[in-house]
Order: sequence, then C-alpha cells, then structure tokens
Amino acid sequence: MNNNKHDLIVIGAGSGGFAAARTARERGADVALVDHGPLGGLCILRGCMPSKTLLASSDMAHDIREAGQLGLNTGSLEIDFPFIMRRKRELITGFADYRIEGIQQFPLYSGRAKFLSPNQIQVGDHQTLEAERFIIATGSVVAPNAVPGLAEAGYIDSDAALELEELPKSLIVLGGGYVGAELGQFFARMGVKTTIVLRSPHLLSGGDHDIGYALTGYYRDEGIDVQTETLIMRVSSRGGKKVVHIRRHGVDAEVEGDEIMYCLGRVPDIDGLDLEKAGVRAHPVTGIEVGLDLRTSNPHIFAVGDVSGRFLLVHVAIYQGEIAARNAVDNAAEPADYHIVKAHTVFSDPQVAVVGDTERELQSLGITFIKATYDFADHGKALCLNKTKGFVKMLASPEDGRILGASVLGVHGSDLIHEIIVAMSYKSTVYEFIKIPHLHPTLAEIWTYPAEEIAAKLGAVVIDDAVASVGHAG
Repeated sequence: MNNNKHDLIVIGAGSGGFAAARTARERGADVALVDHGPLGGLCILRGCMPSKTLLASSDMAHDIREAGQLGLNTGSLEIDFPFIMRRKRELITGFADYRIEGIQQFPLYSGRAKFLSPNQIQVGDHQTLEAERFIIATGSVVAPNAVPGLAEAGYIDSDAALELEELPKSLIVLGGGYVGAELGQFFARMGVKTTIVLRSPHLLSGGDHDIGYALTGYYRDEGIDVQTETLIMRVSSRGGKKVVHIRRHGVDAEVEGDEIMYCLGRVPDIDGLDLEKAGVRAHPVTGIEVGLDLRTSNPHIFAVGDVSGRFLLVHVAIYQGEIAARNAVDNAAEPADYHIVKAHTVFSDPQVAVVGDTERELQSLGITFIKATYDFADHGKALCLNKTKGFVKMLASPEDGRILGASVLGVHGSDLIHEIIVAMSYKSTVYEFIKIPHLHPTLAEIWTYPAEEIAAKLGAVVIDDAVASVGHAG
C-alpha cells in the first residue's frame, strides 16, 4: 500500500467538505480531500440545483395556465419534457465543472474511505492515508425502503426522479416533506395525475401547523390529491399498475398509479466508514454525534453537514465546515450558533421560508412571545401581481420587542425572508424594524404590517409620519 500523510484529511468533497478544505488551507494546513465520486456534491448533482431548475419550468407552466386571470389568453400549453431535462443536465454539468475545478486544487484521493485507526484511513483497496485531524463530510443518502412490497413493485426515489426521460401518466408520492412537496408539485404541473400520501395531518409536518395546513389546501385546490393522516401498509402490482394499500382513520383503501416516488427521508452516509475503529460514535439514522464545536467523540475528528444529522441544508454544511476547519487547524473550540443559520426555505408554490424560532419551538420551550400575521391577499403589490396565496408571520419578545423568528408562505418567500435574516442578525426589535424605509409598492413592505401590529400590542411605540406612509401606502 502507498502511504501519504497530511495535516488534515477531509472525507467528502461536497459543499461542507469543500468549505472545510478551503478554510483549513487558508490557515496554512496541508489538506487533502477524499471522495468516491461523482464529484460535485449532493446539492449540485442530485439536490438543490437540478430540482430548482426543473421547478422553474413547472412554475412557469402554472403561470401560463393562470395567465387568463391577467387578461392573457395563451391557448393550449405544450410541454417539451426532453428539452426540460436536457436543459437541467447542461446547467448541472456547468455547475459541477466549476466545483470540480476548485476540488482539483487539493490533493484528491478517489475511492471510498474507511478508518483503520483514529489517525489512519484506507481509500479504496490499495491506499493508506494518515493525518493528525479528520473532517467527515460524507453527506446523506436516500433512506432505505421499509415499505413491504415496494421493492418488488418497483419505484423511483428523488435521485431517479431527477433523471427521468419520460413522464408517467400518474404518480403516487410517498411522503410530504420538502422533497415530496417540491417534486410532487413539479410532476403535477407537468400534467401527471399526482397523489401525495403522508402520515401527518399536513404537508411539511415538522413546521408550524398554520403553514402546513394552508399549503396542503393550496395543493388540493390545484388538483393534487393530498391524502393526510394516512398509513402506508404495503405495495403490490395489478394489471400493469402499482397499488399502494393504505389505512386512513381505520379504513383500508388503495391508491393506484403508474409510478411510485419514495420520499420518506434521508439518512447519514456512514456505511462502510468503520467509525468504531476511530472511536467515533454514530447512529445510522441520527448520524455522527458532534458537539457545538463539531467535534465527534474523538476530539481529533470532526463531522459536518448531513452526516451529522442536523439541519440538512447546504448553507449549514458550509457554515459547519468553516468552523470545523478553524477548530481543527487552530485546536480551538469555536461553537456553532444555529439560531439564525438554520433558516430554510421550501421551493413549493407558494414558497415557504423560515428564520429563527417557530411557534412550535417556542411553545415547546415554554417561551412567551407575541405573534402577528398579514395575508398576501390584503397586500397591494401581491394583488397587482395576482399572487395572493399565503401570509407572513412575525414573532417577538414581549419584554423588548426583539424579533425571535419569522415565516413566510407566499410568492418569492425564499427571497423575502432575507430581510428578516439580516434584521435578526443585528438583533433588531420591531421598533427598529419599522423605522427602515420600505419601497412602495413592493412585496417586501408586507413585513412592516406584522411588525407594526406587534409594536401596537406592546403599546410602546409612536410611528412617525414618514415611516407610516411608507409602511402603509397602498
């Protein structure tokens, strides 16, 4: 075997691993990357970027169908699915090539890694590497199928869904999380008869109930059959169709379709790493145990991104990678603070975006808060755009009016949330927030309404004429 030694070895060259390697090198460390390929990372190859490219087409298709409400008669819509998929592939190739250029600036060892000891790994069958420190950033994989009969009937997962060459006539989506919600709506808008089956009472079960129930209602209004509070019992085949046997409120039923898409979560990609030989504790579902400084149970080994099992988000993986690299190289203990960094969005239509604490989180912690909401249906710019679904919500401390969290269900929610991310980064109160000028007429000014309502509830603010005219014009 060939032996190679480095200061730091990063296992996994996705977003978190690449950020860690780059940060460590900037601090003077000799860094190497290990990745079994294909290079580029989950986000670029099978996650954020390909799915959002596809959603751009389905969202446009929906807007064309709705154009009559703006006085535009477009006639029948023709969907060129091969072109849509070809465009996706071309874009992803460009994104991946750019990332690979950065990866190739480091010593790169190709193959699957496994620990031989706390300071030694084997890559592939013939190469041994040594390092004083390791950062594990191997990401996540689609959760194993646990539905009886599903493997025999056949199905696609989210990875395969992004590579389809033809649209099925009908589709059953198992799961109503962000992947099931986004891709389920995509296929429905492509003309596929779509049913989403989920155990919880609404889509996006981990979020606030008002958002989940509203989004579920919008999907149903759009013709998507969302079957909530439904247990998946088994899957079978009949007459060339795939049949999902379900139970809802104690009553057995069936859902039949041409294809099934499995969207019941992801798990950390730790299989084969032999973590026990490195003294690293991990669970196959919850991932590698890490502290706030991203150290594992072995203080010389760190874990970042999806493999650590918390906040499966690209920007969190990058944030963790940078912190882990600094701690590894400097032997420091810088902690991660997720309160604002855990902000996230779901690219459904209408979009969902959240920053800070949610109602459910505050309630579970017993923290008191003041809430205010405002509907897009009452907002001037949204009415002009004919984009009136959803609402914004702001939560604040009753003691000083500091913004604790905010959510949006609505048009351009993924962009609108950034204003609150910035405000919360500076620990803004609602009093300070309503003094910020908001251009009129814009979607962004919708945030002034819940902020002013909270301030009014607190009874300790006087809004000057200039701010009032900007915040309430139209």
